[in-house]
Amino acid sequence: MTIIRSAVFGFTALSLLSLSACSTFAKKDDTAPVATGSESKGFLGLFSGNSQTSTNTTEASIGVNAYLWRASLDTISFMPLASADPWGGVIISDWYANPEKPDERFKTTVYILDSRLRADALNVTVNKQVMQNGGWIDSAVSAQTEIDVENAILTRARQLRLSNVNK
Repeated sequence: MTIIRSAVFGFTALSLLSLSACSTFAKKDDTAPVATGSESKGFLGLFSGNSQTSTNTTEASIGVNAYLWRASLDTISFMPLASADPWGGVIISDWYANPEKPDERFKTTVYILDSRLRADALNVTVNKQVMQNGGWIDSAVSAQTEIDVENAILTRARQLRLSNVNK
């Protein structure tokens, strides 16, 4: 019985040590919003971490820059959303056809590549298809279209950040 008890105790201690090694030691980024609420609950929520509270918990829930994420969703909100991965930073729209031009449709993929609010932290891909002979055929999209969407997202992200700073 003593061997079993020792094994259980050893396993429990090893499990607790393994879980404590899961905490992150990421470099602080003062350009992104940071949650200061209870960031670490410890093992099964039994041990409290930081007891301060904050109303800004957006960054704690996603793995990318919160301003770029929100701005990307706002900018392509007119398109149906196919998938959104806030931890990987990928937003994929479904095909969208302008009612005025039903013979062409667009699909957008937004990649957020960094946790900082920077122009190079964003990459947008736009796909276009046109209707020919009853079927959709891939068509070229100008590089300027992708740049224009990126600039619209960055402008919206700056607006969101400024509105958050002024509060």
